[in-house]
Amino acid sequence: MARFRIITLLFGLVVLAAAPPASSLEPNELGKRATWSVPSAEETQQLVIQWLSGLPLEQATKDELSGLWSDVADTTPEALLDRFAETMGRAGQPAQTIVEMCRSTPTSPLVDQSEFIDSANVTPLVRHHLRLIYGRWLAQHEFYDEAKAPLSGLAPQDVIDPSSLLFYQAVVQHRLLEKDACIATLAKLLENEATLPKRYAKVARLMEADIRPLKTDSLNEIARMMEDIERRLRFSRAGTRVRKQEDDVIAKLDKMIEEKEKQQQQQQQSAAAGQGGSRSTAPADDSMPLGGRGAGDVDQKKIGTKSGWGNLPPKQRQEALQQISKDLPAHFRDVIEEYLERLAQESGSQSR
Repeated sequence: MARFRIITLLFGLVVLAAAPPASSLEPNELGKRATWSVPSAEETQQLVIQWLSGLPLEQATKDELSGLWSDVADTTPEALLDRFAETMGRAGQPAQTIVEMCRSTPTSPLVDQSEFIDSANVTPLVRHHLRLIYGRWLAQHEFYDEAKAPLSGLAPQDVIDPSSLLFYQAVVQHRLLEKDACIATLAKLLENEATLPKRYAKVARLMEADIRPLKTDSLNEIARMMEDIERRLRFSRAGTRVRKQEDDVIAKLDKMIEEKEKQQQQQQQSAAAGQGGSRSTAPADDSMPLGGRGAGDVDQKKIGTKSGWGNLPPKQRQEALQQISKDLPAHFRDVIEEYLERLAQESGSQSR
């Protein structure tokens, strides 16, 4: 566990250094019509009042809860979502359990709350918003796996705060390395960038810049996987999934090291070939003409002025021939002998 924490910190520094700055991002295409919109505060107010009117509550309780919605002017969608959570919690079960829990700090292991959210007594309006509130709370406390289920399947038109829905869906996808899904969700979120809370817009751009260059089996991906392992171990999770992730990390690191070693060997071989130039340490093949590029001129060697050079007595000439040709193929002997005879003839003609 300690080993993974240390390596995670090192790889995290690499990821931060390699991440492109947010200013390098290009804005979305201008003039593109958004596929979703944020309901006005008045529309949300009417929706909640209508829902309250259908609840089997005493009139005094309904009036009290309706009073929470008497003034919604200049209220942000996020604040309206929190107000609706309070309204649902005060209206009673089953929403009360979820709302109260989301005001506390989660403990591990978590208690599954899906039975409350999916209760047959819960209307679609309440179910959708309980899923959003519950998923947001889980994501805020780094329980990304658990947050994925309640947030998945919800559409912007299902909730009164679609910006928060899309933002936390993207956060979960980003942290679980679901690159394609994250980029698609961020693109949808940024369709209404001008209306988003500033922190949503800024973090969304940072997430996009961070995950877009992510490549499979890269150092970037390995660092994120190790960070996720460290997060799970922090929650005392060391089950099958964590062990598999650890094995995957080790396998990816082994593969990367092997590739780096191959590259280094190739570079060393290329460098050695470059230092050697065109020279070869092996002798030329027999009877193979070599492609020299020089003019063929050589310095004349001083061999004296006496006549009869190369005109050896037969016995000495035979011994010389044997010495010269002993390490050469047999068919060269005739060539050498002919060469020596020609030298003797030339020497004799010059001496006349």
